[in-house]
Amino acid sequence: MIEPLWYVDVPRRQLEPVIAAAQELLGAGVTRAGQHLRLCRDGLDLRLSGWSLQQSVYLKAWLWQGSKAQAQALLAKLGAQLEQRFPYALAPLAPLDSGADVFEALSSAYPHTVAAFRQLPEGRGDLERLWWWEARWRGQAGRTAAPPAVVDRRSGPMPRPAEAERPWDVVVLGGALGMVQAAALARSGQRVAVVERLEAGKMHREWNISRTELKVLVETGLFSADEIETLILREYRDGFHKFFDGNNPADCCAPVLHTPTVLNIAIDSQALLLACQAKLKAAGGAVIDFSDFLHAAVHDDGVVLELQERRSGQRRQLHCKLVLDAMGTASSVAWQLHGGQPFDSVCPTVGMVLEGIPAEIWDPNLGDVLFGHGDISRQRQLIWELFPGKGEELTFYLFHYHRITEADPGSLLELYEDFFQILGEYKPIEGLTLRWKKPTFGYIPGYFHTRSGSRRVGFERILAIGDAASLQSPLIFTGFGTLVRNLPRLTTLIDQALRLDQLDAGSLNQVRASQANVTVTWLFSRGMMVPPGRHVAPQAINAMLNVFFGVLATGDPAKADAFMKDRAGWLAFTSMALVAAWRTPKMLLWILDLAGPVDLARWLISYLEFSLLSLRSLLLSGWLPQLERALRPQLEASWPALALGLNALAFDITDGIGRPRWQSLAPLTKQGR
Repeated sequence: MIEPLWYVDVPRRQLEPVIAAAQELLGAGVTRAGQHLRLCRDGLDLRLSGWSLQQSVYLKAWLWQGSKAQAQALLAKLGAQLEQRFPYALAPLAPLDSGADVFEALSSAYPHTVAAFRQLPEGRGDLERLWWWEARWRGQAGRTAAPPAVVDRRSGPMPRPAEAERPWDVVVLGGALGMVQAAALARSGQRVAVVERLEAGKMHREWNISRTELKVLVETGLFSADEIETLILREYRDGFHKFFDGNNPADCCAPVLHTPTVLNIAIDSQALLLACQAKLKAAGGAVIDFSDFLHAAVHDDGVVLELQERRSGQRRQLHCKLVLDAMGTASSVAWQLHGGQPFDSVCPTVGMVLEGIPAEIWDPNLGDVLFGHGDISRQRQLIWELFPGKGEELTFYLFHYHRITEADPGSLLELYEDFFQILGEYKPIEGLTLRWKKPTFGYIPGYFHTRSGSRRVGFERILAIGDAASLQSPLIFTGFGTLVRNLPRLTTLIDQALRLDQLDAGSLNQVRASQANVTVTWLFSRGMMVPPGRHVAPQAINAMLNVFFGVLATGDPAKADAFMKDRAGWLAFTSMALVAAWRTPKMLLWILDLAGPVDLARWLISYLEFSLLSLRSLLLSGWLPQLERALRPQLEASWPALALGLNALAFDITDGIGRPRWQSLAPLTKQGR
């Protein structure tokens, strides 16, 4: 009987040297035929085959005869020796001094990335921005040293502005997601200013969403249905989820999961931000771009912000009642207020908007929502996304879930170098003339909080939103989806906190986009990360993913759609988890191995809280939101803290468990607007 025994993933695509090294290390009794080895020694008949994929070399072994324990011990020793001989370490980041050419600085370490960025219309500036994000992230993530202090508390009232300038109600730091929230707050009557370090409206990410989520922007009054249509670049008719299962056991393979209404709308992100900017200014707001945030002094009645204009170096101050931190993973505020560790994991994400792939290779009416074409590579399970855009444009993404360490905090440049070298493994592009249009990249952070309210987002007169808050789903949606789905919730509560002057840390911490049903899903993303310093079988993560996505693919399509949109309730989530465990009980051992007993215990606490909050919602959601609305005027006049707390509770028992108040609304359609 032939029994597959063992896999090893060796960094870098060096198939011939790895096979030769394995032959040498195994010693006597080894014969070789091409990329295949046979060991006949000490009663063992062992066959090994090698191949190259995803910048890695893989070896697989079959035991034909002999002791399984003896073979496993021999192979474990061989694997350790090969990993020592072919190590992988994150390359140091070349400095980019003033006046240095970014193409020259990065060409030796990242030649394929530099070659592609040279072809972009604004490639030099794009690569400089990429280098900035990489340098900022490497300088912060995984470090034990205290971050620079950019926020301090000062007693007494806020000093009046020197010029005849009325203090702002809200200053939003960050002009991407922050611009959408700023426009919504301005529409509610607040005076809002947005500070952006680069040109406002420029983006290095593309955004996808569904029509159900887009309906929120209409219901909040921020956009009309006709305006929304002008922001849509493409709507595909079907989306796929499929993970590689070529090396999985037979019970760990799965069919394709179809989710035609998940992330099926490609949004013109720049047009959206410019439209929000116009609405903000029309409501009396302001946009201050090309300005770096330097410092925030929090006083009893407001905040004084110090900014620096990037081009002139001139400094200026802004005065406001409340600061919204929307600076994402680069937020110096988040790094300080969370003691230097605001995130414990990250999804480095890179991609390109390109043209030149004909419809015979990829139908532009289809999307790859989640796709994997190989096993673990260099301690990473690489995942692709592909979304059709405007005209002939396709947007490709490559990402992986990653545990942050100081030695390897996660690298965009390394991932881009892989992207350009393995794109042809994902789609048959050989012989095509590809036209690179725009890069898409970013660090999408994760923070695996035990309870939905344990992630701190509110501080005195400072509130984190978007990636800086790190409350987004660890599965599909990043900050954009979370912000849009929670826009009514955040806007209502921020507006109420401002009107009632409830801007202390405790009050603001209730203003959050957290969902208990999202908190329990972080175990899945934890299971897609190889623990630092550990060697696991390369097919381990794909086996686990195929088990669970097989349950989604063979079950009720509505449940799969709700799960991928972070709207699965307690019963749906529990039933899917039980079915997966029933079909493949060993999946529980895989999760335990990848996540570890501590994280599994933390997840059980999260699940218990989700269960209790779902029960609370069942008991209260039918009447408490209506009561809160009826009592709101009296409570705001006499007990403002209670008014804000009760309103936050009303959102917790609806939006907070994946049942938003707008969920009964029909999706926005072209025919029925």
